[in-house]
Amino acid sequence: IRNFKPMLRNAPQNLETLRTPEGAVLPPNTLAELRRDMARLSFVKQQIKEVETTRLERLQRAPGEGGNAMVQLLTRVVGVGVETADMLVQEIFSRNLRDRKAVARYAGLTGAPDESGKKRRERGLAKSGNARVRRGMLQLAWGFLVHQPDSVLAKWYRARTADARGVTRKTMIVALARKLLIALWRLATTGEVPEGLALRAAA
Repeated sequence: IRNFKPMLRNAPQNLETLRTPEGAVLPPNTLAELRRDMARLSFVKQQIKEVETTRLERLQRAPGEGGNAMVQLLTRVVGVGVETADMLVQEIFSRNLRDRKAVARYAGLTGAPDESGKKRRERGLAKSGNARVRRGMLQLAWGFLVHQPDSVLAKWYRARTADARGVTRKTMIVALARKLLIALWRLATTGEVPEGLALRAAA
């Protein structure tokens, strides 16, 4: 079935007009399943909208209270949105973590060593950290290269992956995510702005 976009507002009304490549109408069970799927999609989208509205109201009502000030500061970083900033503050930056190693460890952005005798090698990321923060930071790191190309961290990544293969770039993006998380933690907790970081003007 082509030329049908389920994300459009009037998509449920267009289900009756859908045809298979052979020109036949959709079977009743398939049509009913699509209606149920689209009803769930609409419900989830409405809930997400309510969560986002509530978050913005909270930030506007008391911008300097609790972690709201951290969120406001993080959203000034070009490439960091309200949702990502709020997630980082709620999940990790509001916790009393003693140093950068504890921050990286809590996020699960440290390696899992495999030691055998005198040999020691990394088996990839540790699985014991906060999975939500880890996923969010990996996504943010890829976007950071686009939105903050002149930052020291972006230049650091490009210098180490200039002639690298895809596997190396994926490995180094984890290192970038770890460095970026620590830099944002310092920004949120101490106000230290990473070198070369582009900030939006304060509201």
